[in-house]
Amino acid sequence: MRHFQLTPLALAMSSLLASPLLLADDDTGADKVETIVVTGTRVAGRTISDTAVPVDLVRSDVLERSGTTELNQALSVALPSFNFPRPGLADGTDTIRPATLRGLSPDQSLVLVNSKRRHAAALVNVNGTVGRGASAVDLNTIPMGAISAIEVLRDGASAQYGSDAIAGVMNVRLREASDGGSVTLGYSYRDTSYTTPTSTPPAGATWSAPSDIKRSRSDGETITLSGWKGFELGDNGFLTISAEYKDQERTERGGWDHRQQYPLLSDDSFDPREQTIDRFNAWYGEPELEQWTLFANAGITTEHGKLYGWASYQNRQATSGGFYRRALDDRNVIEIYPDGFLPLISPDVDDFSAAFGYEWDWGEWQLDTSLVYGSNKMAFTIENTLNRSLGPASKTEFDAGGYKYNQWVYNLSGVKAIDVDGLASALNLALGVEARREAYSIFAGEPDSYRNGGVLLPNGNPTASGAQVFPGFRPANEVSESRTAVGAYLDLEANLTDDWLASAAIRAERYSDFGSNLSGKFATRYDFTDRFALRGSVQNGFRAPSLQQQNFTATSTNFVGGIPFDITTFPVNAPVAVAMGAKELDAEKSINFSLGAVMRFDAITITVDAYRIDIDDRIVLSENLLANATAQGQAIREFFDERGFNDIGGGRFFINGVDTETQGLDVVVNWSTMTDNIGNFDFTLVGNYNKTKVTRVPETAELAALDPAPTLFARVNVLTFEKGTPKDKLGAIVNWSHDRFGATLKATRYGEVLNPNANPASDFILSPKVLVDLEGRYQMTDSMRIAFGADNLFDTYPDAFPASLNGTGNTPFSNYSPFGRAGRMLYARISYDF
Repeated sequence: MRHFQLTPLALAMSSLLASPLLLADDDTGADKVETIVVTGTRVAGRTISDTAVPVDLVRSDVLERSGTTELNQALSVALPSFNFPRPGLADGTDTIRPATLRGLSPDQSLVLVNSKRRHAAALVNVNGTVGRGASAVDLNTIPMGAISAIEVLRDGASAQYGSDAIAGVMNVRLREASDGGSVTLGYSYRDTSYTTPTSTPPAGATWSAPSDIKRSRSDGETITLSGWKGFELGDNGFLTISAEYKDQERTERGGWDHRQQYPLLSDDSFDPREQTIDRFNAWYGEPELEQWTLFANAGITTEHGKLYGWASYQNRQATSGGFYRRALDDRNVIEIYPDGFLPLISPDVDDFSAAFGYEWDWGEWQLDTSLVYGSNKMAFTIENTLNRSLGPASKTEFDAGGYKYNQWVYNLSGVKAIDVDGLASALNLALGVEARREAYSIFAGEPDSYRNGGVLLPNGNPTASGAQVFPGFRPANEVSESRTAVGAYLDLEANLTDDWLASAAIRAERYSDFGSNLSGKFATRYDFTDRFALRGSVQNGFRAPSLQQQNFTATSTNFVGGIPFDITTFPVNAPVAVAMGAKELDAEKSINFSLGAVMRFDAITITVDAYRIDIDDRIVLSENLLANATAQGQAIREFFDERGFNDIGGGRFFINGVDTETQGLDVVVNWSTMTDNIGNFDFTLVGNYNKTKVTRVPETAELAALDPAPTLFARVNVLTFEKGTPKDKLGAIVNWSHDRFGATLKATRYGEVLNPNANPASDFILSPKVLVDLEGRYQMTDSMRIAFGADNLFDTYPDAFPASLNGTGNTPFSNYSPFGRAGRMLYARISYDF
């Protein structure tokens, strides 16, 4: 299938990293054929080793050589600057977790499927995690069985693809098979132990706590059944159907809750139940999950051209925990939960996509037109909870509403080779237009999920509205917005001499909601010898504000001086947001520079790539601006009252205004060797160094006039940008095969990460950690193979918080850990090919 979505915008990065991650299709270790790529170039037949930009190629067998079936998790081990933290106790972010490339925001990397733009998830990450404020594509909606390979362009690409391609581009190439098939049954579980410090119980307590908590856990049992099958479509077509079912039990990595759980008895003594209650009362780990996925990819060649298309559907039902409400908590109703309760958040996610396209020749032009649709819906059910304002009459399960996002994309592109005197190759000319329509909506939950029933607390004060842990979306939160965007591009690519390749691209876009953008890129490569080449690129890029950032709104109730006030995430056009200085969001703008080298020494390839990415006007979610009892809170209270917003206790909104500078270095070394007696080996070493600096934070004149003035983007969020992802990452992968046996050994070192705190004295540094994965394989017959392995073989955990930073005992590990906190996973896999 020909796809003409890519241009020289990405070309400057393809070669640098391409060859090293081009691992063999099987375990022979020696079959290093030149592979055609479609990312980073519109020249038909361009191989991965001769493009002008670095592209990583990660084949399906590389993804399969691990215990995980999560695409994001597998890529985080295969790619040097790709990270996938696994936060917990973060509402919907537990279910749809964001990934980052080169330490930038999750929504600053563009995802394509067969070179066509993939739709984003409806979720906005609004909690205190890496990727706060972003809505990104959920790669875990694509099953590994549907994938032929993934091409990762680690360079900006806005001049080729438009919005979002600031950090790079990931292109998922679907499997194209007209016969054959495979089915795989996988089983895994966590076999782990960890130690965390605990705090001393309150004075006079009748229970005692050990100085350290040591737990052994066997949980997270996961069963995955997946497969694909190829069918013929006529004489010159294919239909490849892939399916996957996944059933995952939760993991729990909480600590020991040292706090008093029950109200004091009438004689002011402790309740005897304090000594018997289970104090491991949190769900802090991987969510419980059941997931169905179906993916179909088809193509048929006719006398005049080629028809192609695909369709996918996934349903994901997940459950994760909120913070535990003790029996004595004012938020509890003792008649419903005499021992307290753990509220559960259960999102139901439906994801759908469909595409149809046609390729044909018209004279000297190769043309491609396509229409792609994608949608994502996330609906929340809140379980094992209550609405405190309804008292003992409250339900314990609520429909809390949710949000939906959909996208239509139409493309028409053409490529033509033009003979030009004086050039060493034909000049490749590519032209194209793209029209896109996006829509985003929020739908309300049932009334009891958000309303206030008026039941007072025992002390006579009013109580918060809505379901505990996740109040439902209110009718006032409902939105239904859409926008359109139209873009056109031109790119040129040619060999100026036999050794000098150059490319240039320009793209103009017009958005219905914020205006126009013009992006350009120049990339070049010079091969001094067959063993050494230099390449580089310079470009400007952009990322349009997402509809989610422009329109997301949610409301919860907080208390200020014992009086309930609504705390809301406001759309930028809401009157109260406008009063605080919010403006219609504009695009983020970037300038990218890269300089790289490729060195070849017989079977060894070394690539080095340095980059700098300057981004202006990054879109962020402001701090919570609360009208509380502090001096600043009183200034905010007066600000609201003067403008007639008397029932608002605070709010936040999205705003442009953060400038950052990111610098880094990627290194990849690849070596393959064959031996007569001990088998074949593939060695891959990857490394990344990355540093981001925040050079400007946003402010508004309206809020800056307050005394004291609130900070819109404060210390924790600044340091999350600068130090919330590893400053360096090193990885080594060894594949071995001999006769019917094979093995893979992976070691990944994650560098230092900072868990920032509003109080600098409470900052917590996560020290570097090394994780080792090991898998062994055996080909039982020509059709059947088995594998056994361990991810995180040595059961490595991030550094645990000291007791002073884990006041409840429930959260002993940081959400900033780049590899989560699940511990060792043991797995087995059996596959049958037919």
